[in-house]
Amino acid sequence: MLRKINVRDAQQSCAMNLQTAGNHIVKLLLIEDDRETAAFVAQALEDRGHDVETVSDGSAGLERALADQHDALIVDRMLPGIDGLSLVRRLRAQGKRVPILILTTMSGLNDRVEGLEGGADDYLVKPFAAEELVARVNAIVRRTAGETTRLSAFDLELDLLRRTVFRGGRVIDLQPQEFRLLEYLVRNSGRVVTRTMLLENVWDLQFDPRTNIVETHMSRLRGKVDRGFSIELIHTVRGEGYILRAD
Repeated sequence: MLRKINVRDAQQSCAMNLQTAGNHIVKLLLIEDDRETAAFVAQALEDRGHDVETVSDGSAGLERALADQHDALIVDRMLPGIDGLSLVRRLRAQGKRVPILILTTMSGLNDRVEGLEGGADDYLVKPFAAEELVARVNAIVRRTAGETTRLSAFDLELDLLRRTVFRGGRVIDLQPQEFRLLEYLVRNSGRVVTRTMLLENVWDLQFDPRTNIVETHMSRLRGKVDRGFSIELIHTVRGEGYILRAD
């Protein structure tokens, strides 16, 4: 059961308005089969003046997501037709870069990692409060509003729309979470990023799970990005973290 709160009070308590840089009404697609949850989510967002389209089936949700432009998607993980994670993976495979927030009762670390590696931008566990929902949707919309579609560092080039990576003109095939990790390194090129920074900004984990998740992904990423090139770009800074630089 979701936490019942006064949505209008939640609006006043949430510091950020849900809007993009252009102050236009945010168009959201909610894919949720539970009627009570769907009504709760839609009310929290519509009371802020935003447009929420609701679909209760995974197959129909995928069709709507591909057919129209939305500022963000809110997707339940357990859906009839196509499950939420498969839906996200299909959208990413077809080049859809729309921000996606997954809603789920699956709160385990492996479940969260699987959702993020599948292409989701954030992961919210049920039950949740309206103010947290609004803040998280706000964050993923703001994160992509007006940003460049390409990033580069040294001989690396990232296409943020197609989710493709080139180094020296050579295609580098990355998994979704590896792409997120490289994107964060490129955005912070020349600066040391700590393990905590990576957990918070790439995996959206506000705690240290005491696993080797960062080290494992960094090792795989380094193998793909640096293998076959004379200059290594990804470096470990002992006792501090990692840095992207050309030595």
